[in-house]
Amino acid sequence: MGEKGDRHKKDVYLLSSSSMINDIGSEMITPILPFYVVALGGSGFAVGTLSGLREGLASLFKILGGWVSDRIGKRRIFVFIGYFLSFIFRASLFFANSWKAVLTFVSFERVGKVRDAPRDAMIASYGKHRGRNFGINQMMDTLGGVIGIIIVIFLFWKFNFDFKSIVIIASLITLLSLIPPLFVKDIRTAKTKKNIFQGIKQTNKKLKYFVLIASIFTLANFGINMFLLLKAKEITGSMIAALGMYAFFNVAYAVFTVPFGNLSDKIGRKKVLLLGYVLFLGLAFGIIFFSSIFCLILAFIIYGIVLAITQSNQRAFASDLSGKMKGTSIGFFHFTTGIVNIPAGIIAGILWDVNPVIMFVYLSAIALLAVILLCTLREGEGYKR
Repeated sequence: MGEKGDRHKKDVYLLSSSSMINDIGSEMITPILPFYVVALGGSGFAVGTLSGLREGLASLFKILGGWVSDRIGKRRIFVFIGYFLSFIFRASLFFANSWKAVLTFVSFERVGKVRDAPRDAMIASYGKHRGRNFGINQMMDTLGGVIGIIIVIFLFWKFNFDFKSIVIIASLITLLSLIPPLFVKDIRTAKTKKNIFQGIKQTNKKLKYFVLIASIFTLANFGINMFLLLKAKEITGSMIAALGMYAFFNVAYAVFTVPFGNLSDKIGRKKVLLLGYVLFLGLAFGIIFFSSIFCLILAFIIYGIVLAITQSNQRAFASDLSGKMKGTSIGFFHFTTGIVNIPAGIIAGILWDVNPVIMFVYLSAIALLAVILLCTLREGEGYKR
């Protein structure tokens, strides 16, 4: 592989280790948020808004972090700052005593996402195997989710911890994510004098079209796991049982991410992403008829596979199509697909309050549109690696 290749591989694993540690803390809190919101008087609208805001507001800071890292020609400092901010605002959830306060503090916590575009730009620069490298990052991130959900189930079941106690423990774990970036060699790039709007305007037209498709898909795939958790608790009558099902989601996500990343390196991103889009379409429509514990476990597993196929490969695809202002281009992808989460979550939450079946029919229709648009995408230079 050579000394340079070994260095790059090491840095991929160091950056991914931070993602894993941070996600342990994140996934100790995320799966219990819908139950906590409902317990504090929130409705499906509140849960949908929570889900949308988490990613939507994060997108604002992703593009900002990407552009500023291009502006100063440095990446690593933003990774470190991002994890530190996540620690600070995640800990602030301790003071939330209403569902509106939960939404507020969860939104603040997403400021830490300023790290994502600079980190992805670093990973994209580590050789040509972007599908594999992003797959490793996503796998370790999701492995942290598996560990986090196991810890929270144990704390609820064995010690009967409350939400605020879990927030404290999760925040302390998040603090450890600051260590690995200290050993990563920074990626220095030529400084750009272009402002953020000039950078976005000059992004590849192919990237813009792909971002459009990914944004439409995000309208459906905004994070239905929170609604699956509510449905699981409704059927089982137990929050711990619902969290156990959620663990299947994270395991599937972690196991299949790297294989599908490698596959996209070999046969092209479009073919692999099309599989993920179609699988989500089948899941969204199939959930309408799911009413047993077995079917719900299957739904969590399939959704984990869907994200394993789509999340890291969409990031790799966006990286393939990025130009010299890689941080800005990747930030533009994160921003556009992320901001869509806000209306997506709100609309889904309103439809859930009317009737969950209507919500899943709506998600199926949007997913079908995304599949059709992805089929129209012409492969060419920059699409197939």
